[in-house]
Amino acid sequence: MRYTILIMLKVIPYTEQQIKIARYAKAMAHPARVYILKYLENCCGCFAGNIVDELPMAQSTVSQHLKELKEAGLIQGTIEPPKVKYCINKDNWEEAKALFKDYF
Repeated sequence: MRYTILIMLKVIPYTEQQIKIARYAKAMAHPARVYILKYLENCCGCFAGNIVDELPMAQSTVSQHLKELKEAGLIQGTIEPPKVKYCINKDNWEEAKALFKDYF
C-alpha cells in the first residue's frame, strides 16, 4: 500500500532588493573581502598578485575571496596572461552601497 504525503510549502515573497542585499552581504561576510573591496575601490584595477602582497594570507586563500566577490558581481576580472587583473564592478558596487544605505 502506498501513501502520498502532501506538504504545503509556504511561499515567502522576497523582493528583488532583499535577494540582492543578501547576496552582497554574503560576499562581504569576511574582513578580507571588505578589505579587498576598499583596496580595489581606491585604485583603477590591479593584478591578483598585488592583492596577495597586501594581505597576510596565502595566494590560494586570496583567490577564493576574489572568486566569492566576483560571483556576487562586486568585482570583475580581466585575463591578461599570465595574470588576472581585478577591478570594482562600478554598477553593482554603487547598487550595493545604495541598497545597504536604504536598508539601514
